[in-house]
Amino acid sequence: KRKARSFGQTVTIITQFVFVTFIVLFTSISIMAFADSCSRPAGASKGSDAAEGTRKYLLGGNWKANGTVASCEKIIAEFNGAGPIPANAEAVVGVPFIHIPICLQSLRSDVEIAAQNCSLTGTGAYTGETCASQLKDMGVTWVILGHSERREGFGMAGEDSELVAKTTKMALSEGLKVMICIGEKKEEREAGTTMDVCAEQLKPCAEILSKEDWANVSIAYEPVWAIGTGLTATPEMAQETHANIRQWVADNVGADVAAAVRIQYGGSMKGANAEGLLAQPDIDGGLIGGASLKLDFFTCINAVPSP
Repeated sequence: KRKARSFGQTVTIITQFVFVTFIVLFTSISIMAFADSCSRPAGASKGSDAAEGTRKYLLGGNWKANGTVASCEKIIAEFNGAGPIPANAEAVVGVPFIHIPICLQSLRSDVEIAAQNCSLTGTGAYTGETCASQLKDMGVTWVILGHSERREGFGMAGEDSELVAKTTKMALSEGLKVMICIGEKKEEREAGTTMDVCAEQLKPCAEILSKEDWANVSIAYEPVWAIGTGLTATPEMAQETHANIRQWVADNVGADVAAAVRIQYGGSMKGANAEGLLAQPDIDGGLIGGASLKLDFFTCINAVPSP
């Protein structure tokens, strides 16, 4: 009987050991960030990095609600074969939630992945929402907030600037970087109130964000009248507004933040006009819509001036 009990105890111990080992391994795999388990192809860079104390260009793509799995695979293959990215430029693509996993699995590693929105909430009973901590856990590094299409609404109430600011603070607290979109409509530009509109949209962010927060924020100036219309502000028009935005940040947040924050131009930038826009001293990149769904995105990236 003692032998039988000893054998039974041995079996029990072995079973428990195997079970505990399985749980430990399963838990370790489960808590591993999704992106850490992916083998994205390596990217490549060319040229010199941005000089110390200067702003690195930020070229962001916004795919909006476009694409299928097949078209996503096609553009990923094209981007992966597009050659090196200038060392003084940072490239990011904002993709639909549903295509984030395929991009994290397949897109070259030197193109970061952004979400096009996130919720104000944390995890919990918020049906239909995707929160910042979930995006960060998956391997997303950026989020686009306050885009004019979301501010305006499409069959739903638009997002106001207070909501955009609070969501920005939430995203930053979870470790995401944020592109905050601002910009005026055609009638507002014609009325000469461009900066009034931009200031009103930025004010809640200036009130809620710390100076440390601004290190992980870019401002995407998007003249609404130029988004998806084919119209583009001239480089001189865009530069004037960018300079005014930077001055507003200096006056309302701090000169140090104003000198460091990147201001992207987001009004129908494409390969044909990117060089002229990016040559302006206060234009630090672009938030690019239609052209980012094509290889033309890399034409924009390669248009950044050499340091």
